Amino acid sequence: MTIAPWRDPALPADARVADLLSRMTLEEKAAQLYGVWVGAATDGDGVAPLQREMAAGPAGHDWDELITRGLGQLTRSFGTAPVDPALAAQALARAQRRIAAAGRFGIPAVAHEECLAGFTAWRATAYPVPLAWGASFDPVLVEEMGRRIGDDLRACGVHQGLAPVLDVVRDPRWGRVEETIGEDPYLVGTIGTAYVRGLESAGIVATLKHFAGYASSAGARNLAPVRAGVREFADITLPPFEMALREGGARSVMAAYTETDGVPASADPRLLTELLREEWGFTGTVVADYFGIGFLQALHRVAADEAEAARLALAAGVDVELPTVQCYGTPLVTAVRQGRVPESLVDRAARRVLLQKCELGLLDEDWRPEPAGPVELDSARNRALARRLAEESVVLLDNPGGLLPLAPDTRIAVVGPRAADALAMLGCYSFPSHVLTHHPDVPLGIEIPALLDALRGELPDAKVTFAPGCGVRDPDTGGFAEAVARAAEADVCVAVLGDRAGLFGRGTSGEGCDVSDLQLPGVQAGLLDALVATGVPVVLVLLTGRPYALGRWQGRLGAVVQAFFPGEEGGPAVAGVLSGRVNPSGRLPVSVPRLPGGQPWTYLQPPLGLAGDVSSLDPTPLYPFGHGRSYTTFTWEDVRGPEPVIPTDGSCDLSLTVRNTGDRAGAEVVQLYLHDPVASVTRPDMRLIGYQRVELPPGASRRLVFRFHADLSSFTDRTGVRVVEPGALELRLGASSTDVRHTARIRLTGPVRAVGAVRRLRCEVEVSGETVSEGTVSEGTD
Repeated sequence: MTIAPWRDPALPADARVADLLSRMTLEEKAAQLYGVWVGAATDGDGVAPLQREMAAGPAGHDWDELITRGLGQLTRSFGTAPVDPALAAQALARAQRRIAAAGRFGIPAVAHEECLAGFTAWRATAYPVPLAWGASFDPVLVEEMGRRIGDDLRACGVHQGLAPVLDVVRDPRWGRVEETIGEDPYLVGTIGTAYVRGLESAGIVATLKHFAGYASSAGARNLAPVRAGVREFADITLPPFEMALREGGARSVMAAYTETDGVPASADPRLLTELLREEWGFTGTVVADYFGIGFLQALHRVAADEAEAARLALAAGVDVELPTVQCYGTPLVTAVRQGRVPESLVDRAARRVLLQKCELGLLDEDWRPEPAGPVELDSARNRALARRLAEESVVLLDNPGGLLPLAPDTRIAVVGPRAADALAMLGCYSFPSHVLTHHPDVPLGIEIPALLDALRGELPDAKVTFAPGCGVRDPDTGGFAEAVARAAEADVCVAVLGDRAGLFGRGTSGEGCDVSDLQLPGVQAGLLDALVATGVPVVLVLLTGRPYALGRWQGRLGAVVQAFFPGEEGGPAVAGVLSGRVNPSGRLPVSVPRLPGGQPWTYLQPPLGLAGDVSSLDPTPLYPFGHGRSYTTFTWEDVRGPEPVIPTDGSCDLSLTVRNTGDRAGAEVVQLYLHDPVASVTRPDMRLIGYQRVELPPGASRRLVFRFHADLSSFTDRTGVRVVEPGALELRLGASSTDVRHTARIRLTGPVRAVGAVRRLRCEVEVSGETVSEGTVSEGTD
């Protein structure tokens, strides 16, 4: 029996898709360009911006009639409502069978899900949020997590994951800081690329978001205009995306909601076609953020109707409308037939979609949608990985008198609104925070120990009392008296404060939960003042989605521990740090401010952005980017500098030995920063260009060799070209962005050199004779 060329797996994908497109009607091609969101709420609070308004109307079509034309994507079969994962996987398989049977060509849809901090499905592992990934400085572990999440997605019949977020924090008041990896593009790029490699290695299409500039919105307001300059955009916003595409192999990009200098990302061909495809060589699919194409008409007002929005988005390079059909359905088909939209734009997008379906095996005759085996989304293996990442991400900010670890038989008053709440561990895109708030009678589906319970289990001989003191953001101070009484009776008070994740103002952190300043939410600052006033030593534990200003308590606290929504195993992880079972090794991926105002500010500042006599406002953070303490000590020995002079296309080595001089195992994070004293445009005073996390038993050492290439000094010049300039540079080895231990001065010689897409993006590190990219190296890894 002869099969059609498009069904023949022996033929090149291009030939198969060309044959298929030649057989399809306009309606069938357009159907490949949109998703359908079955079960999306059109009343009450949604999980996407303006969901109630945008999901109504055109989205309410007849399913049986719609799928006769085929279907591009299925939206969130698992992440819309609490359904048993095994049953949901079977339901998805049945839906795919129906889609394939209804259309002339038998092509199933691409099923996508959110996976920002784990598969956003009921009973799936809730991992730490991306800001915690950044705090770990451990891309090796993050890649393993990505692979596990990808395996779980594939086991359920999902093809595409809407993650990671590669936005670089520019203003910590923004609600989605918890979804980011940090305030440095090199850290965001290396950690994000690791996650992409993990997802893609499991066969999942990783979707980079939000492309591009979303985190630079004015005033830290969600969806506000972006007013970033050309060089900020080129040198801070874009590099993580470029790295994740070039080195991670991401096959999809999500266009951002925002507009930059008057041009919405979803209608910007310079961004989505000229840069992304022609300059960077991207060949995958560009998908719209939810309702993003409709927003061209409804919010941006650059389109008069849905057909015009479709034309603008298609011309810019948006291939797929998500989450459900609106502009790319009947309005687009009608506009093509009327001559308002060239059919070639539909063909271009459909070709990209079908090529990806071909890669995924969805055009093959032997395609089967049913799960290959049992579905278990919160296995013991997953939980162990979630625990390890949570432990690595906890940052000990301060411990001036050695109050931590806590004595095993001490009297502990645990106080605060986050101590006894399991949801204190989870970010906005975890299933319990994202979906279950709309289903209050449904159990969490996974075990999430609260910190109070975990601490009692960690220190069974301690006498632990508890009082909440206040709510997360409630103005009521009536609980202060009981909290103060518990603290006064104890040897030490553990104050557990922080955020409640939510959506669109329903929390203190998360999408649409932007804040005017960086004070602790509600009356929590007053509670902390009252606890400190007792004279009992106070350990402040923060469970948050962003950094908060702590200068008010500088020198008044016994210790400060920061955890960024550490996931379902976060309670035992933080309790382990408090008890000493876990030696803290996290490092700050964002600066912790001294004062709640004076924002936005990150450490990537040119000279005029630093403290000086010309302003009475000092933006210097209380705890800088890269900072974190340990229960052991390390020395950096035998530092050997590079050759003092190298060409503008050359490289050099900078090496040192790291030794654990304490009495317990621990991890050190060696950070390499670049300082450019004189350049043709202003440059950040310091910026990260390399790092290495090294785990060492007591007395052990490892030798690190950082291989610096001149490409790492490149930046965008006055003409918009990325260049390496000759001149003096300083390579600074530090334990944080302000704790510089050694400086090596070099000079680049030769002509100004333009660099492009083939430039080196990362600093390779050789550890004890083994060359690795940034990651974790432990004793015995040779």
